[in-house]
Amino acid sequence: MRDSLEAIDTGSGSAGDGAVVAAALLRWYDRAARVLPWRTGPAARAGGQRPDPYRVWLSEIMLQQTTVASVRAYFHRFTTRWPDIHALAGADDAEVMAEWAGLGYYARARNLIACARAVAAAGGAFPTDCAGLQALPGIGPYTAAAIAAIAFDARETVVDGNVERVTARLFAVTDPLPGAKKRLTALAGTLTPAERPGDFAQAMMDLGATVCTPRAPRCAVCPLQGLCAGHARGIAADLPAKTPKAAKPTRLGTVYMVLRDDGAPLIETRPPRGLLGGMPGFPTTDWTPDAPPPAPPLTADWQLLPGEVRHTFTHFHLQLRVALAHAGPAAAPDRGSFRPGFDPAALPTLMRKCWDHVRAHLSADAG
Repeated sequence: MRDSLEAIDTGSGSAGDGAVVAAALLRWYDRAARVLPWRTGPAARAGGQRPDPYRVWLSEIMLQQTTVASVRAYFHRFTTRWPDIHALAGADDAEVMAEWAGLGYYARARNLIACARAVAAAGGAFPTDCAGLQALPGIGPYTAAAIAAIAFDARETVVDGNVERVTARLFAVTDPLPGAKKRLTALAGTLTPAERPGDFAQAMMDLGATVCTPRAPRCAVCPLQGLCAGHARGIAADLPAKTPKAAKPTRLGTVYMVLRDDGAPLIETRPPRGLLGGMPGFPTTDWTPDAPPPAPPLTADWQLLPGEVRHTFTHFHLQLRVALAHAGPAAAPDRGSFRPGFDPAALPTLMRKCWDHVRAHLSADAG
């Protein structure tokens, strides 16, 4: 059986006719596009308003491996505080990292700062082509294609998880991911139109997010239903197929919370590279498959709290024991420093969990 809509007679064309697919999808997008804070909608674009490359770039960096719902508030705070590339380029690193806290994948924030400064140093204008964009920190092939298409209307094929799913169903591609990625990208490229490629890219994303969803796709209201080989064969909901993932390993460690008599916590800045790189946090041991040797930041009367803090990263689960100590004004730790008035909101999610664990313990003791 051929994995192509060219073998399906729907009476109204097929995905093999990219122009038919693009026209149908853009008509749908013009009336059903999601309203997103970083997006210039179809009506505004028809009136001559162009997307702001800064906002497109910022949103695409934030959306890497992160949902739209999670990004909205962060995008609003960033653009309110730093409304253009020059403002962000001149920001203090620690302030940017603090605003990013909780969004995860902190290398993105470090690259965000570096990219903003590179663009500002070059005059403040983003390159308009993929090659120039990929030369900037933190911009890979996907993000470059998205910026070029959406901000500059370049005919680039933009393929995220939503687009992979829509394409797999349109062409009834049964090869499993991730092995099918290259093929799905090539097929999506046959659909990308020369006119309005940025709107088309966003339309594909919107279709995957709102209609052609991972579970229970809404085929009855899909503008491409009559062009979809997966729907015609009754297998749309089963696509794309995926190779089973290996179970994530578990790593162990201990986090050390020190509170000075005035309530100031001991905080260190994590190394710039690696997990939670450049973010504030509490001293910890290494995170290893076996119980790592203790590494307290100072000599104190340590109390191992009941329970543990659990967190999942992309490639492993983490279980942390929490050790608590109190210190006098003369305490001199060998790592980090005491920070009066420290705002826990600046902590990454894992460290905020540790903070909440300790606060819950202290509240229970006080009660």
